[in-house]
Amino acid sequence: MSHFSFAFGVGTQSSQGEWLEVFYPHPVLNPNDSLVQAIADVLGSNLITGNHAVTITGQQASQLGKAFAAIDSHEQAKWLIQAADASQPMVITLLEHDTAPTSTPEVYLKLQLLSDGQIQPHGQDLTGIFGLLPNVAWTNEGPIAVADLTQRQMDARLRGEWLHVNAVDKFPRMVDYKVPAGVRIGDASRVRLGAHLASGTTVMHEGFVNFNAGTAGNSMIEGRISAGVMVGKNSDLGGGCSTMGTLSGGGKEIIAVGEDCLIGANAGIGIALGNRCIVEAGLYVTAGTKITVLDAHNQELGTTKGIALSGKDDLLFRRNSQSGRVEVKPNGTAVMLNDALHSNN
Repeated sequence: MSHFSFAFGVGTQSSQGEWLEVFYPHPVLNPNDSLVQAIADVLGSNLITGNHAVTITGQQASQLGKAFAAIDSHEQAKWLIQAADASQPMVITLLEHDTAPTSTPEVYLKLQLLSDGQIQPHGQDLTGIFGLLPNVAWTNEGPIAVADLTQRQMDARLRGEWLHVNAVDKFPRMVDYKVPAGVRIGDASRVRLGAHLASGTTVMHEGFVNFNAGTAGNSMIEGRISAGVMVGKNSDLGGGCSTMGTLSGGGKEIIAVGEDCLIGANAGIGIALGNRCIVEAGLYVTAGTKITVLDAHNQELGTTKGIALSGKDDLLFRRNSQSGRVEVKPNGTAVMLNDALHSNN
């Protein structure tokens, strides 16, 4: 038996019984055979093949908890036994294969595997997830279906209370599901579930990290990491800068930022940066940008388009303040991050 992932979750449904979201306290990548067999023994052998998200009762949660305890899967047993008397909907999600998800609980499992650090961006199939994620009102009373919102607002007022709607979106805040070790986040609303933040990452108040994107090590994020973009360790994204993701016009080019890079304030990239690259403040380099190539002594070597430089190491991109042309030359300046700022434990 070989399975892609498993998790027990507690979630929220609309008044019509549709899943809005699922919280998985301990998602598992590549669960062992004994855990999968325990699920089959309690819930049925049909779950062993294919991908399934099955709603369970409190009694089934208790039975699974005992079964997991018997095979020394104590972390899973703890959560299941604790939830046996819960009134909230519960789900067992067991995925045999990493294929395009077919349900909201499957999507939430895959997003949490990313934020849990078990899978890197681009490391699993997320095809079609937007169609499976309902638009949800995220409130101080938890997630609420948009169609149910007016009634819930009225209910709150009749109790003499106020229902606060913090966002209406398909994606929740990452920190409501997972807080990775060793990170700082200035504004939690700007990091979506499905972001992958490595220890040592600092996301300042104007920073933003989308799903299926993130960092590989110590990083200062004061700009935007768009969906699909990975930032290498010891890199700095300056205030207001932007990385162009595949969902925002980047096409099929996978945008990434290498190690020891700096993207200056209000700058941006539509190409990948290799290691030790700098883009000066205010300069946006895209695949079609016409760039003059200089040597280390500022002698002109010719021109090229941005796409030809995608992923190349040790480059400095700048705009000539006199002619206005975009130039690139070898980068001889090391980007240094203050280690004390990234010790976030």
